[in-house]
Amino acid sequence: MIRNIQVRVPLEEEGQEGILMSKAAKTLGIPEVDFTFKVLRKSIDARKQTIYFNYKLAVYIREKAPENSTYFFDYKDVSKAKPIHIIGFGPAGMWAALRCLELGFKPIVLERGKNVQNRRRDIKAINQDHIVNEDSNYCFGEGGAGTYSDGKLYTRSLKRGDVKRIFESLVHHGATEQILIDAHPHIGTNKLPKIVQNIRETILKYGGEVHFNTKVIDFIIERNQLKTIILQNGDEMQVSRVILATGHSARDIFYLLQKKDIALKAKSFAMGVRVEHPQQIIDSIQYHCQGERNELLPAAAYSLVHQVKNRGVYSFCMCPGGFIVPAATSPGEVVVNGMSPSKRNNLFANSGIVVEINVEEDIPKYEKYGVLKGLEYQKDLERLAFTAGGRTQTAPAQRLTDFVEGIFSKDLNPTSYQPGLKSAPLHSLLPRLIGSRLRTGFNEFGKKMKGYYTSEANVVGVESRTSSPVNIPRNQQLEHPEIKGLFPCGEGGGYAGGIVSAAMDGERCAEAAVAAL
Repeated sequence: MIRNIQVRVPLEEEGQEGILMSKAAKTLGIPEVDFTFKVLRKSIDARKQTIYFNYKLAVYIREKAPENSTYFFDYKDVSKAKPIHIIGFGPAGMWAALRCLELGFKPIVLERGKNVQNRRRDIKAINQDHIVNEDSNYCFGEGGAGTYSDGKLYTRSLKRGDVKRIFESLVHHGATEQILIDAHPHIGTNKLPKIVQNIRETILKYGGEVHFNTKVIDFIIERNQLKTIILQNGDEMQVSRVILATGHSARDIFYLLQKKDIALKAKSFAMGVRVEHPQQIIDSIQYHCQGERNELLPAAAYSLVHQVKNRGVYSFCMCPGGFIVPAATSPGEVVVNGMSPSKRNNLFANSGIVVEINVEEDIPKYEKYGVLKGLEYQKDLERLAFTAGGRTQTAPAQRLTDFVEGIFSKDLNPTSYQPGLKSAPLHSLLPRLIGSRLRTGFNEFGKKMKGYYTSEANVVGVESRTSSPVNIPRNQQLEHPEIKGLFPCGEGGGYAGGIVSAAMDGERCAEAAVAAL
């Protein structure tokens, strides 16, 4: 007999040996010897002074709890099977390829960037030498932007696919089983590269192909059917089904599609800044503590939202105990993002604070760019940040209170951003559409989290790659409505917003591509 129960453990009891068994026995009213259990979910309730750990347990009465997962990944030898071509090897492309293995089709992955080991050199070059490699950076290369991120796995896209299946696949490829339990699971940027490498090795082991330094620059289309892919080195590949999983920063793909008169749509998105606090400040607010947080508690996170003049201002990609990183994909631009190691033990907490931009109403001066108006707006703000930062990867920044009060910062707080910060009047440099709403938003956030609004925090610009400003349309079969054989996928197509949702969309597109053969 199996029963699911909820138990609450106060912080002072957390970590005591046998505490969950004792709590479960009391809840069920049966002796501890009569059952075993498995933890299904763990979360923290820190809303009040007394902090609780909430557990969901599967209790096996008079039987033994299973030790292993019930998931089984039936990867088949596809070395001689029909091919499915996949452009891009981020989360959408990786899980599209894995699903092809299960369905008995050969994934042929084309990735513009380098494998995860060689990619590290280019990451180092951005941070230390301010050199941006357009094909190998924090966004492009094996694993996509997800490899060098917090590895946050929380998603609201519960109707788009089997979330647990994606988590189990990650565990199968080396992630800790803790991600199956935590309410807000994450992996950590230090562990993601090995997991990504293991996924690649699975694809190769079963007969798939992964080609790095392989950039797609053109398509040949005949009678509305995608027939050929042309690579930067001049090679041509005959194709029948192509999953386009290039990510939201692959602007060359959007330009290519527009050039080929392939239908695109402008899409609303969000832009803003990244704010960085000492982690201890966020811990003290969220955990009601003075000084260091209890060692049983993880670095505290937060989620904030406020409506300002009919537009949402909200936190995005919050990284407790993390780093701000340079996420530019071309020279002449500054873009910031965040990541965290698995232990989230850095001294700083950072988060994007962004403003919703309605692409049909908010940027009329960019109408001349048609469906790419949002993309051009992004680019202009990234170039502005580059100039304000001193024309390197040094980022323009301001103390949070100075930003809100419209004062130039004479000096800045310490930062995790390795290329460095330069004091700049972001309050006047950012368009009113964004800047005025951010200033109001920060004031309101300070009311919701006492201590958040502080001169000890820096505002760093610009956070511009929250989502794609372009949508590549597709029909109910997930195929482009005009071009047969083309399956837009993941964040680049406008159909995902993170690692898990992109992975689920990759699986769906693989199933759709196979069904169309």
